[in-house]
Amino acid sequence: MIKSAIIVEDEVAIANLLKIHLTDAGFEADVFHDAETAFLNLQKKNYDLCLVDWMLPGIQGIDFLKRVRNQNQNIKMMMVTAKADAESIVQGLEAGADDYLPKPFDARVLTARVRNLMRRHQFDKQAPASVDQVTIDAMTIHFTKHFVKYNGADIHLTPSEFKLLASLFKAQGQVLTREKLIDLIQGEDVSVTGRTIDTHVFALRKKMGAWSAHIETIRGVGYRVLMSTEDISEANSDGDM
Repeated sequence: MIKSAIIVEDEVAIANLLKIHLTDAGFEADVFHDAETAFLNLQKKNYDLCLVDWMLPGIQGIDFLKRVRNQNQNIKMMMVTAKADAESIVQGLEAGADDYLPKPFDARVLTARVRNLMRRHQFDKQAPASVDQVTIDAMTIHFTKHFVKYNGADIHLTPSEFKLLASLFKAQGQVLTREKLIDLIQGEDVSVTGRTIDTHVFALRKKMGAWSAHIETIRGVGYRVLMSTEDISEANSDGDM
């Protein structure tokens, strides 16, 4: 089945380039040059993927993203924008973007990011509404029984480390900012800061050995779990974040 994408980009040359890359990747892509028109079209047609610029005429891309996300939790959304500072990336992710690609971008990186989003999209559709156990490349976490196993062997984590890992697994490859992770891990008897998150990730990596390559650092922003060895290879060749 052909996947569908919507591109919201006011620069015609960039919009056409994005459409070419998505078409080559197997998408049927529609292009809109302003957010309002694109939003109206989203009410009429279901899309699997949305690429949206930040700087748009009228409604800005970040506000478009929030409006779409308030109505549709299923569509995968990627911001493709020249706003490449960490603060903007955090703002975009917190607004509901599944990924964030700064301009100028490499076509291979764009395609790799899109493939990753679509793998997560397929997982979302196939997974039961309530999942107690998830396995990613031989690492298994059981959310209600609170255990973690790698190739069948127990990995002993502190409560905070478990919460952190569980949050990353549940995000299914989506970047979680340090601020979001703080909200998820903070407890009645636990005080968490951005530096604490980094310390927990360091400890997790030491306990996980080779599997630690699945935990990717997004510089200045946060962390995500890479869903496959293919994702690890792509991340190692992607130096933009």
